[in-house]
Amino acid sequence: MQTTLKGPITFRGMGLHTGQPARVTVHPASAEYGIWFRRLDVTERDPLVPAKWDAAERTALCTRLVNAAGTSVSTVEHLMAALAGCGVHNALVELDGPEIPILDGSSAPFVREILARGVRRLLEPVRALQVLKQVEVREGAAMARLEPARGLRIDFTIEFDEAVIGRQNLSLDMANGAFLRELCDSRTFCRLRDVEAMRASGRALGGTLANAVVVDGGRVLTPGGLRHPDEPVRHKMLDALGDLALAGAPLLACYTGHRAGHALTNQLLRALFADPEATRFVTCDAALANRLPGAGLGRSDIAGLAA
Repeated sequence: MQTTLKGPITFRGMGLHTGQPARVTVHPASAEYGIWFRRLDVTERDPLVPAKWDAAERTALCTRLVNAAGTSVSTVEHLMAALAGCGVHNALVELDGPEIPILDGSSAPFVREILARGVRRLLEPVRALQVLKQVEVREGAAMARLEPARGLRIDFTIEFDEAVIGRQNLSLDMANGAFLRELCDSRTFCRLRDVEAMRASGRALGGTLANAVVVDGGRVLTPGGLRHPDEPVRHKMLDALGDLALAGAPLLACYTGHRAGHALTNQLLRALFADPEATRFVTCDAALANRLPGAGLGRSDIAGLAA
């Protein structure tokens, strides 16, 4: 069955790129509504922005959605990953500015509150998007690919010169709460030299050691170090899940990313939907629905999250 939240949830924090206080409230929604964002501070044009692949602009540092009227919402990927990873299919997200708060740099704060509030089943069945053929995009050394699979699987590889990161690879079947257990607490990461360059150009103004893993050569500068030895690749997989959620329905596919980022994953979705023979909608029976991310999660699973 499709799902929504049992009640509204409000989050307050700092916008990563604006450096300004941000508040967002996630509301329940009816079946077939999908995920929409509404800018409360926008009154003279359409404030509603769809969480869909064709609303995404090409950006390197985050996922930014823009509607036809020019209303935008930035840094949606961690919240989208949390909703997808908790199996929430329908929600209205209201925010008082242009950016979702970064919180601790992961999806864990969103996941914790979603599970605490609870997920409500709706009467309509879930429709998943089945990938029927391989679709691949490349840009330089980066690659992203979707191919047929029984559920959703993510396989990701990153390579960085910094010794503390290096080459990392992880492959996960996203069924049975894997997102909550393996990915959702992994934080965004960056190199110290990139932070300095972004600050100089007026970007990442809200970035701190409390909401990102900052590395410098062989050192992790963030207090407490890494939550996982391979936290960087896990965060890239978290981002990929959030970006893939913009397909508008749970995907039945294997996603493979090599040095891929937000822009390349969106390019992959655009290539997928450009081919009418590459996908089809399927109505999920109980067995298939139980293989989707988030199926079966509840309040008791909160104990598995980092504090």
